[in-house]
Amino acid sequence: MARLLLFNKPFGVLSQFTDRGSPTLRSTLSDFIAVKGVYPAGRLDRDSEGLLLLCDDGRLQARIADPRFKMPKTYLVQVEGDAQEPELERLRRGVRLKDGMTLPADVARIDAPDLWPRDPPIRERKSIPDSWLQITIREGRNRQVRRMTAEVGLPTLRLVRWSIGDWSVAGIAQGRFEEVSSADKSFKSQ
Repeated sequence: MARLLLFNKPFGVLSQFTDRGSPTLRSTLSDFIAVKGVYPAGRLDRDSEGLLLLCDDGRLQARIADPRFKMPKTYLVQVEGDAQEPELERLRRGVRLKDGMTLPADVARIDAPDLWPRDPPIRERKSIPDSWLQITIREGRNRQVRRMTAEVGLPTLRLVRWSIGDWSVAGIAQGRFEEVSSADKSFKSQ
């Protein structure tokens, strides 16, 4: 049975165990996870928070991360601006980015979720409103959600990956991980 870790990655942490070639010391997974032989199944950029899966099985890792399997990834996204139906509908249909059209996304406007505080906090501007969206995508281009929201005029302020498939970060404190059986909540959502 493969080992599978669900890690709640804090803002500013690289999705790798070492930081090679950087002139400044940046936080990595090794600052939080002392489990040998596990590797990230996909990436979550340094400016994003939330669920990062790590496992010790290459086939499972590929099944989770490879876009051809279309594993759904759900994000809670704070955007700058008052998100209205026209912008949401564009995201739902798919957005043309420099690297081509995205697949359609599941998108809903939501109330501000009860999340852990972010360090550093998001800047607040009294004259510009913000909105929260729940966005589910089934591909994984580089910084895709950020590029999609920017393309429809709603720049991302905060991005939290909430779930991948049936695995969720719910109940896992920021900077902590939980080990689960890879057979639990497997790929039934596909």
